[in-house]
This record gives sequence, C-alpha cells and structure tokens, in this order.
Amino acid sequence: QVQLVESGGGSVQAGGSLRLSCAASRYTYSRYYMGWFRQAPGKEREGVACIDSLGSPTYANSMKGRFTISKDNAKNTLYLQMNSLKPDDTAMYYCAARFIRSGGSCVTSEWWYDYWGQGTQVTVSS
Repeated sequence: QVQLVESGGGSVQAGGSLRLSCAASRYTYSRYYMGWFRQAPGKEREGVACIDSLGSPTYANSMKGRFTISKDNAKNTLYLQMNSLKPDDTAMYYCAARFIRSGGSCVTSEWWYDYWGQGTQVTVSS
C-alpha cells in the first residue's frame, strides 16, 4: 500500500510563497507518475501539475507561470513551489501517484491516479 503525506501548507498573504512537500513510503518515485491537485471549498478538485519518471513536468493551463513541480527521487519527495499566491489559490492541496504501466507523459486528471494523500491546507489572505 502506497502512503502519501503532504506538508508545507499554511496561511500566507497574497503575493507570498509556499513550498509543499509530499513524502512517500514503501516505494520509489522513479516508478510512479506524481501529481498535485487542489480543491477549494464548494468546488471540484482540479489538477495543478504532474511529473513523469524522468522529471518532465506538465502543468494545467491555468497553473502555468506561478507553480513549479519537482521531485527528489533519492528522498522520495515531491514538491510544489507556489509563488505570487492569490486568494483564489486557497484550497486543500493533494498529491497523487500512478504506477507507471507504460511510457508517455503524465496527465493532470484525477481519475488517472491510483493513490492519494490526505491533503494540506493553503490559505491566502488579501
């Protein structure tokens, strides 16, 4: 069973930055696609970014420019650097993993992923 644990969330003023982390146990990131998602109150969960086994990122169109996804395979840790945060970025942020069955790019659709963390809350005040 894959376990994902997010951390790094918190409260920040608009314009500030946060770096989220997602630690995994019992497997190596090199065997999985990894993704970040978020869900704001009253809204559906949406994809933020994902990263493949080689470290190549894919971003949801609305997330390009301010967010950077990365990973450290040696530490089994996924990151999401968030800059120039806005109140609209307030949400619960989740990481997710999909075992690599074949090659190709990752996708930022939640149905595609096998495992999920519990989330970390990000609150941006104006």
